[in-house]
Amino acid sequence: MRLPAEWESQSGVQLTWPDDTTPWYELDKVIDCYVQIAAQVASREKLLVVTTDPAETKLQIAIRAAKMGLRIDVDSIIFAQSPINDTWARDHGGIAVHGDEGEKYLYDFVFNGWGLKFASNLDNQITKKIFFDGVFQGDVMCVDMRPFVLEGGSIDTDGQGTLMATSECLTSLNRNEYLSREEIEAELTQAFGLERVLWLDSGSIEGDDTDSHVDILARFASPTSIVYVKCEDPEDPNYGPLSEMEAQLKEFRTLDGEPYELIPLPLPPKMYLEGYRLPASYANFLIVNGAVLMPGAGDPESDAKASAILSGAFPGREVVTIDCRPLLSGHGGLHCVTMQFPDGWL
Repeated sequence: MRLPAEWESQSGVQLTWPDDTTPWYELDKVIDCYVQIAAQVASREKLLVVTTDPAETKLQIAIRAAKMGLRIDVDSIIFAQSPINDTWARDHGGIAVHGDEGEKYLYDFVFNGWGLKFASNLDNQITKKIFFDGVFQGDVMCVDMRPFVLEGGSIDTDGQGTLMATSECLTSLNRNEYLSREEIEAELTQAFGLERVLWLDSGSIEGDDTDSHVDILARFASPTSIVYVKCEDPEDPNYGPLSEMEAQLKEFRTLDGEPYELIPLPLPPKMYLEGYRLPASYANFLIVNGAVLMPGAGDPESDAKASAILSGAFPGREVVTIDCRPLLSGHGGLHCVTMQFPDGWL
C-alpha cells in the first residue's frame, strides 16, 4: 500500500457544496468563495461537486462565476447528489491509496464530527454513496475502514512512507479512545504501507476546533522539506505551542537521516468573529496540478509574503491566492473544504 503525496499528478478535487441547510455564517460569501475555488480547480483538472441539488448547484455556479468574471465550464463538472450535514470534504471525503499491484483503494474511514462535536450522520455516508453511484472509475475499490475514525486533515504524507500527524488529534478522546498511540500507529502503518509516523506532540492555533489538525500547522513540501506556521509575537497565545512545535520539527529526520529543510510561514493577522479568534493559517493550502491554491487573509502584505514563501517551496507551480476569510467563520480553510484524488480516479 502507498498513500500518495498531494503534489503527485491528480485527476480531480472534490468539493461538498454549501447550501441553506449547512451551518455557515454569511452563506452568500461562503458560496462565492467556493465558486472561486471551483474555477481554479476546474481550469487545471476535474472537479467533483457533491451537493443536495445538482441542477440548482450547477446553475448557481454558472451565474455566480459570470458575475465575478470567472471562466468555468459547468458542463465539465462532475455532480454527485447526497444528503449532507456540512461541507468539509477533507474530513468526510474518501482517502485514495495505491495498492502494491497498482490497485486503487478508496478508504472510507469513520467521520464522527471531529470527536462527536458536531452532527456527522449524513457526511459519514457521502463517500460510500457517491462510490456506489458510479462517480469513480470502474477499477477503484471502496474499502470500509470501520470502526477506525480518521479525518483527512489530520494526516500529511511525503508519498514515500512517512506520515505526519499530531498526537493531540489522533489520540484524542471520542475518536479512537479504545486504542493506544502505539495501536493507532500500527493501524495507520498497515492501512497506508508506512515506514513511520512523525508525531507532533506540540502545536496548536487558537480558535481551531479539530484538536490540532496537522494541515493547519505543518505540511510536507517535498520528501525533504516541511513548511510550517511560525509565530513571531511572544504576546500571542499561539507563540508557545508553535515554538514548541518548531523545536520538535528541528529534531525530525528524513528517511536518509538528514534534517528536514524547514520553511516557516507567517501567521496571518489576527481575525475575530463575535469576539472569537478565527484559526487562520497559510499552511492550509491545496496543491493541484501546476499550482498551489493559498488561502488569503485579505492583508496584501501578509498574503504576498506567504505567497512568495510557497513559491520558493514549490518551484514550477503557480501560487494562486484566494480570499478565504469567509471559510474561517466555520473555523476552517481552503484545504479543509477540498479532497484531491490521484490521476486516473475520476
